[in-house]
Amino acid sequence: MSGDLKWNKIIGAGLATVFVILVVREGTAFIYHTETPEKMGYFVDAPEEAAGPAAEVALAPDWGTVLPTADLAAGEAAFARCKSCHTIDAGGPNGIGPNLFGIAGRPTASHAGFAYSDAMTAHAGANPTWTLDELDQFLTAPGRHVPGTKMSFAGIRDTATRVDLIAWLRSQGSTDMAIPAPDPARQPGAAPAAPVEGAAPVAGAETAAADAGGPTGAAPTAGAAGQPTTAATPAAPPAATSPAPPNH
Repeated sequence: MSGDLKWNKIIGAGLATVFVILVVREGTAFIYHTETPEKMGYFVDAPEEAAGPAAEVALAPDWGTVLPTADLAAGEAAFARCKSCHTIDAGGPNGIGPNLFGIAGRPTASHAGFAYSDAMTAHAGANPTWTLDELDQFLTAPGRHVPGTKMSFAGIRDTATRVDLIAWLRSQGSTDMAIPAPDPARQPGAAPAAPVEGAAPVAGAETAAADAGGPTGAAPTAGAAGQPTTAATPAAPPAATSPAPPNH
């Protein structure tokens, strides 16, 4: 009789445990009930970048003007966001990214001992040197400038911050890289560059050329003495010829 009661107690304890678990689970679900949001995630109201030929292209920095006046202390402070992946001291080790000592003017994807991505290696074929412009474009948006790069950094959109950072990077092992002369064509408000010979005519050039009296993209037609031709010279009538005598 006692043996039967023992098994009844064991079974009863098991059932009670299951009952308590079910009650706790259902009670918790009822108390902490949450509804699924209609829209997942957060909406970030960021303007999309214009695309296509109508997009305004920002002028590249005039390095001859901005480098001598760059704030090196601000550039060093901007490099703080790079320290988790890169070292900058001479002979320093590679990290997640390559050591950056002497990066300005260094051949692209060339630092010994670092395994560059296939995308960066391919990019080096068309852009073999880390020029100032190349550094500027890459730091603006690495993933856009080199699609497929392993560098997950989002980029620095503020031009002044990039200029300070690039000036500081140049001071770390690249001081032999000469500062270019100021380029008036890169100054804000600079006039558009003159059309290159053989380039496609700019929109509206046909009308301007026609008004000037010449064909599309060409100067007005001039006569033999260099004067504009005012009227077409009528063609001379063909010379009269005597009929050939009949053959007999």
